[in-house]
Amino acid sequence: MFDRITIARAPKAPVILAVHADDKSLAKGDRNAARDAAVSAASFRAELGETTAASDGTVILGLGKKADFNAKSARTAGARLVRGLERMKVGKARVAFGGMFAARDAREFGQAMGEGLALANWRVDMFDGKATQRTPRAGNLAIDAGSGAFADGVARGLEVGASVNEARRIAATPPNICTPNWFAGEAKKLARAAGLSFKLISFNDAKKLGMGGIVAVGQGSDEKSLIAILEYKPKRVSSKARGKTLALVGKTLTYDTGGYSLKVNNGMKGMKYDKCGGAAVFGAMHAIAHAKLPIHVVALFPAAENMVSSNAYRPDDIITMYNGTTVEVTNTDAEGRLVLADAISYGCEKYKPTTMVELSTLTGGVVTALGSWSAGYFCDDAKLRDAIESSSDRTGEKVWRLPLWKEHKDHMKSQHADIINSNPSRLAHPIQGAAFLDYFVDKSVPFAHIDIAGVANSDGPTDLCVAGPTGYGVRLLVDLAESMC
Repeated sequence: MFDRITIARAPKAPVILAVHADDKSLAKGDRNAARDAAVSAASFRAELGETTAASDGTVILGLGKKADFNAKSARTAGARLVRGLERMKVGKARVAFGGMFAARDAREFGQAMGEGLALANWRVDMFDGKATQRTPRAGNLAIDAGSGAFADGVARGLEVGASVNEARRIAATPPNICTPNWFAGEAKKLARAAGLSFKLISFNDAKKLGMGGIVAVGQGSDEKSLIAILEYKPKRVSSKARGKTLALVGKTLTYDTGGYSLKVNNGMKGMKYDKCGGAAVFGAMHAIAHAKLPIHVVALFPAAENMVSSNAYRPDDIITMYNGTTVEVTNTDAEGRLVLADAISYGCEKYKPTTMVELSTLTGGVVTALGSWSAGYFCDDAKLRDAIESSSDRTGEKVWRLPLWKEHKDHMKSQHADIINSNPSRLAHPIQGAAFLDYFVDKSVPFAHIDIAGVANSDGPTDLCVAGPTGYGVRLLVDLAESMC
């Protein structure tokens, strides 16, 4: 992989051309003997993302069948291309095939390809030591995409991809480093670098505010819980976004042992990824601020470490939440919804958002329901549903709507308090978290809960991602914010 991928003018760099599998002919102005020989070679089939080098240094990229090529294909082609360029030891290249695409597709395909380049050019190597056997990085890659809509798209895709990789960096950081306070420090650094405002609700502040959920979950750890808040106020707000505030909430459990409802059978392995919702919101704020989107956005990160000690909260505890709702704790491993509930009700009251979207690795049930191919989401507002599903289609980050009915909310009622945090019955397991959170949302605020437990990290490599955190949700949230302004 490369250290960095940048956009730079490189008129004398090797050229990258592209052909489709069912039409391997180069444009007349691009042809010469060396390129024709490379394209017509029997070993080159022009399958999606396949690369070959002509004897004159030209790189030929396969795009698969023309009728099958779309934004998802462009993202995959970009991912495979960056690996091909690394193998060929190409440090700078000039993309010369943007004109292949219709004007209506050029920017979309360019952005998708830029995202693919950036996402595939990332790995977890920041903790390598002297004994590493990993192949060293290959230096920088400079891409000259020319000018026009396709080039603009490539540049934007690389920017968004860099923000996704920031989310992956946060997610991959182990719990002995990434504590709630460490995460708050990273949020503060982002605020300074990108012109955001930063606010911290400390553990003691949360106690004074009556945030029973964030306090209870974090009280068993020496690393106390907190809520970090980032706010982006652009100098100019678009006419479409005037009077609007988008609130993003991300579950930031830096480690989850399950508490006294202890995770067993190696169930704690990988629980550093329980902060992937917060990491995704962090990446989205990184992208929104750097792109200077003309819309007001606030992000809340309830961060905690769910540990076991003599001070930890227990099943049977009854706690009072920020909005006055009392909760009987039936399962200390259903902790994410407790920290989220306080952040959601505080965010609704303090910032008066016109839209709120929350991301979390909340339930194993959603993984059982949808596997590793889609997030499950819950939203009662038709306009917000349409916006989320449109963003999902554009970004390729899949969502599937699950129901949230009165019966599900009644399923969360308690005999001894207002509600329970988890019903011992496994009925509607992926919906229980959404039903719980519904008690803490201002009913005047369009709200969506997106459960990313199945898509936040991958056990094995894909075209876009190495094994580890995927950064799912960053591109979805950024696209949603763009659609609102």
